[in-house]
Amino acid sequence: MANRQDINRQSSDTRLFLPTCRADMQARGWKELDILLVCGDAYIDHPSFGIPLLGRVLEAAGYKVGMVSQPRWDTKDDITCMGRPRLFCGIGAGCLDSMLAHYTAFRKKRHDDAYTPGGKAGARPNRACIVYTSLVRSAFPGLFTVIGGIEASLRRAAHYDFWTDSLRRSILFDSKADLLIYGMGERQMLELARRLEQNQPTKGIPGTAWIDDTAENAELLPSYESILLDKKELMKATLAMEQHVHTGTANLAQQHGNRYVIMAPPQPTMTTEEMDAIYALPFTRKAHPSYKEHIPALDTVKWSMTAVRGCGGGCAFCSIALHQGRHLTSRSPKSLQDETRRMTAMRDWRGSISDVGGPTANLWGAYCKTDAKGCRRSSCLAPQICPNLVLNQVEYLNMLRSLKRIPGVRNVGIASGIRHDAALKEPQFIDILAGEFTSGHLKLAPEHITPKVLRIIRKPDFELFEKFCRIFAEASRKHGKEQYIVPYIMSALPGCEIGDMKKVAQWFRSQGWQPQQCQCFIPTPGTVATAMFYAGIDTSLNPIHIPKTDREREDQHKAIFWNNNDNHNNNNNNQKGKHHSHKYGNPRKDNH
Repeated sequence: MANRQDINRQSSDTRLFLPTCRADMQARGWKELDILLVCGDAYIDHPSFGIPLLGRVLEAAGYKVGMVSQPRWDTKDDITCMGRPRLFCGIGAGCLDSMLAHYTAFRKKRHDDAYTPGGKAGARPNRACIVYTSLVRSAFPGLFTVIGGIEASLRRAAHYDFWTDSLRRSILFDSKADLLIYGMGERQMLELARRLEQNQPTKGIPGTAWIDDTAENAELLPSYESILLDKKELMKATLAMEQHVHTGTANLAQQHGNRYVIMAPPQPTMTTEEMDAIYALPFTRKAHPSYKEHIPALDTVKWSMTAVRGCGGGCAFCSIALHQGRHLTSRSPKSLQDETRRMTAMRDWRGSISDVGGPTANLWGAYCKTDAKGCRRSSCLAPQICPNLVLNQVEYLNMLRSLKRIPGVRNVGIASGIRHDAALKEPQFIDILAGEFTSGHLKLAPEHITPKVLRIIRKPDFELFEKFCRIFAEASRKHGKEQYIVPYIMSALPGCEIGDMKKVAQWFRSQGWQPQQCQCFIPTPGTVATAMFYAGIDTSLNPIHIPKTDREREDQHKAIFWNNNDNHNNNNNNQKGKHHSHKYGNPRKDNH
């Protein structure tokens, strides 16, 4: 954005956003910024977008914050349009790792980008954190720079990079940033601003990482060089970092040459009161008015609310628990009710809340009886649900009911998806879910069918999915509703062979279900499944099959799309307009 926009434009709308140009600063009477934020996404002032959320948090603390979104990387003009900030520059690639935003599971260039005006690809560079930090360092020599967000967080140590098929160093070395924030960054950003303002050392803030010459009093991870020599060492490092995010109390250190990346322990779990305060900030829930084209990413979240952070699942292929943590924090019903009332007062409100959830909607209100002290489990939910995990799923639905009673609200949805294994613990939850909070389709993520693959990726037995489907179908019939399950399946997972995908396809065929989409596993930096992909082992360091070649990955991906041509032709000729039958509902063309 920056000075590619008309810097003279001013309206009451733009003053509701963080400044993006000199004219915005002058309208506020500011001569300089305290903090500059640089983001790889378009500027959408909505709490689902991390960097704008951090900008609101810093603003509420009294800091003068400016926002530069999707700056050009062949000039410094967009970075310098508001001048040098007084304290620091915070840099993030956006809601996705920039390489994942640009390339498919088969390393083909994507032609669109939902986080860019017009949905157009090409508005951010590859490895955006590195490129943007270089721009800032060139524009403002000596300015303190901090990187964060999903791209930096999951690349804070040596990591496998799928797009170059190589082991890369910590992103701190390649970006030359002064500090890295991992995880959700509100507390870290506020503490960093305070320390810089008071000329205090910035090393040691929980939830941050930095480069140092020594690793005194730190627990050592396998070094970058040792991983290059023995791929199994990446698994050891990944598991240690996973445990560190969950229960770590000491610094971790990883050697790169003669220097170290030091990772402080994670931030303590945020309290409900802190969460409530963050989501009470004055978000407009709109894209910046300077944009002339629609930004697709806003569509799915505009009328959604974050109710819970963290995920107890610990799925091997997922980065959520590594980024947000496994400890759960839920907002209070009053906070969600207040946000709902603010939404209903907006001019373009249409009466429906699309989602009230988070990583897993029905873990709202859940907590650990032991506060996870000394816990060594990799997942609260797999292979079985931990007896110390207390669920409050019926209370979650009661909270949704309270939102539905607010004047102006016609519908309340659950788009986040739910854990069917957790739902089975409270049959009343399934009954209310089917009767009141499912509008035709419910997303579930069994991911796979075969026991060996499910064990490797830390997902529950497939029988639990089938059991949930039966109970949900019965509940839907009881309430006189025609409703269907939308299952998410993944191909080419670690441990998965072509025969396993054929079993998945056979199951769908036995149900008369013909899915049209299936997600092919992408080894994203930092996850346990990515370490499996790189080293060819499971978490016990035993060899497993890895679908590595594009040919095998494509074959597995295609295997799910079963099609009996003779039967297909007969259906087209003799039963035009009819659906295949399915005991959990009719097949859908957009099933995932």
